[in-house]
Amino acid sequence: MVCGMRSVPLLLVLATLLAMAAAQQPLRGSRPNILFVFSDDHACSAIGAYGSSFGSTPNIDRLAAGGALFTANYCGNGICGPSRASILTGLHSHANGFTRNGNVFDGTQPTFPQLLQRAGYQTAIVGKWHLESQPTGFDHWVVLPDQGQYYNPDFLTKAGRVRKAGHATDLTTALAIEWLEQRDPQKPFVLMCQHKAPHRNWLPAPRELGLYRDGDLPEPKTLFPNHAGRLPARAGTEMEIGAHMTLHYDLMLPPTADEQAMLQDLDRAYANQRARMDDAQRAAWDAAFAAEDAAFRAQNPQGKELVRWKLQRYLKNYLRCVRGVDRSTGELLAWLDAHPDVKRNTLVVYSSDQGFFLGENGWFDKRWMDEPSFRMPLVMAWPGRIEAGRKVDALTQNIDFAPTFLDLAGVAVPPAMHGTSLLPLLAEAPPTAWRDAVYYHYYESHAVHRVPAMYGVRTATHKLVHYYEPEWNAWELFDLRSDPDERADLAADPAQAEVLATLRARLQGLRQQYGDDTGTLGDGAFPLTAGIARVVKDGERWRVWANARGGYLLQRGERTVATTFTTTLRTVAAKPLRNGCIVLGGADARRDQVRAGIEFGVRKLVLLGPGPQDRTEAALPWDGRSAIELVVHFDPVGKRVIARALGVEVAAALPAAWTALTAHGFGASDTETAFDPLRVQ
Repeated sequence: MVCGMRSVPLLLVLATLLAMAAAQQPLRGSRPNILFVFSDDHACSAIGAYGSSFGSTPNIDRLAAGGALFTANYCGNGICGPSRASILTGLHSHANGFTRNGNVFDGTQPTFPQLLQRAGYQTAIVGKWHLESQPTGFDHWVVLPDQGQYYNPDFLTKAGRVRKAGHATDLTTALAIEWLEQRDPQKPFVLMCQHKAPHRNWLPAPRELGLYRDGDLPEPKTLFPNHAGRLPARAGTEMEIGAHMTLHYDLMLPPTADEQAMLQDLDRAYANQRARMDDAQRAAWDAAFAAEDAAFRAQNPQGKELVRWKLQRYLKNYLRCVRGVDRSTGELLAWLDAHPDVKRNTLVVYSSDQGFFLGENGWFDKRWMDEPSFRMPLVMAWPGRIEAGRKVDALTQNIDFAPTFLDLAGVAVPPAMHGTSLLPLLAEAPPTAWRDAVYYHYYESHAVHRVPAMYGVRTATHKLVHYYEPEWNAWELFDLRSDPDERADLAADPAQAEVLATLRARLQGLRQQYGDDTGTLGDGAFPLTAGIARVVKDGERWRVWANARGGYLLQRGERTVATTFTTTLRTVAAKPLRNGCIVLGGADARRDQVRAGIEFGVRKLVLLGPGPQDRTEAALPWDGRSAIELVVHFDPVGKRVIARALGVEVAAALPAAWTALTAHGFGASDTETAFDPLRVQ
């Protein structure tokens, strides 16, 4: 009995010493397995470990309690595809080429899965990909096409497209565990388990439908904001819960017969969402929402009460989707618990592509550099190797993920990567010197939600944002210590002139450090731009990088008589051979356009417009290298537009409404093209 009593504290001491020794082992080159759990649009404010005032995430919280919680982690471009591209490459968007959704990811560039694969790791990705191209660097992949569907989704595999019965969150988890069971146990692995949830339109799995039905969730204090005196684009943003969140597609309120006949835009997809469900799934959904829907119809809320109803429906379904992701995380952790030999050498990471507005500023969605969307969760846990309950307050970013994973594997981090390994922040004695600012650049302007392009810098205490498109050309400055909700713009305050100058210099320094000259749009020479990342003078020529289909940069100028426009186009070395064109704008220059130009890859002279489906083309005898002179003739009397190049001509009729031009300039789609100055006669 005495010996037994003495052995207990001795065993405890030995266990403590062993744990301390393990925690002190260097992380660099330790070659752990990496289980990377990644969700979509998961705001830090909806995670218990980050102090959420609503919702419940016990499994993510368990990870945080047993590992490290990064409190100041940020994305570099707050939208789905670009954030994923930055995580894979360790590069900001301008350098990896994926600046906005709809771009095609270049899978030939170095990514951490490719480099780990070459170093002997097994690599796999399941769930959301959203980078348009086929995944590269993965031994195994099963991914959702585009955004994917919540119910009974299709998956893309190496063998083709398959549809699976169930909910996307459950299926992604099951596919991840299936791969874990079948992998080669002799090799370390990296598994990217990437969820669609809680992305719009927030369709929770059946087992979460009963949650949050016992009362209203708290409203954000800025649900009904006053945008007076602020950047005009804030009031024009199309992500207001009241004005832009749809009742039928977003909130799945069944339309009445009269509403059904008048459905527009996104609401037309309501029926498709229902059709994805099987009979049992529809029955479960209807049973969960029938009373709520009936109460809405009976009350018929209007004005602020309608906004409040929408917020509650939205938040609860969002949080139900979050609970599904958290449950999924728990299932993965349970699998590790059941395989202690694997768990012993596995780093588990939880993150999301960016944050999300949960009613702050009256908004949903992301994109802005405001904290709710800019900040992204990051939790890392490795029992015995990462100190439990640690909080990392240093400024970190998604460009740091790739260097961190490579550093763990003992793989040299490519010097071109913008990110920095996070391992020093997890060491027993964190570094005294670390980055003092993070950089942000969002490009997807004049697109869904109408958020202007911007770049900016955040320090520990301040944030400076530059809205650089000609129509805005504005700055915002916030003191995050006194104004954490970012309501008081100090950019024009004389008392903040020194702070403003310091931050502008710091921002310019970051742009130089990362080699980012995008966001330069011709110094006001083209007051109408969209889908353009960069316009710079190259000698006498304009070098244009269009980062979207149908990108354009236009000068204003009314033309009511026959006019001829001439330029010379040149492809840019080492850039994709796509297109370049002269763009003519009608009464509404942003909507009424004729595009006449060269499709270099297929060697065609093409006229697009004036109707959205109008296309006229002819083969072009181009040698694939030479510059091409392009001539476009606009005739408002004869109602014709004619394009000529290399002796080839194409023409199209103009509708009666085209009596004049209001703007003219250049255009391209997803490419770089050089244009000589436009000659107008």
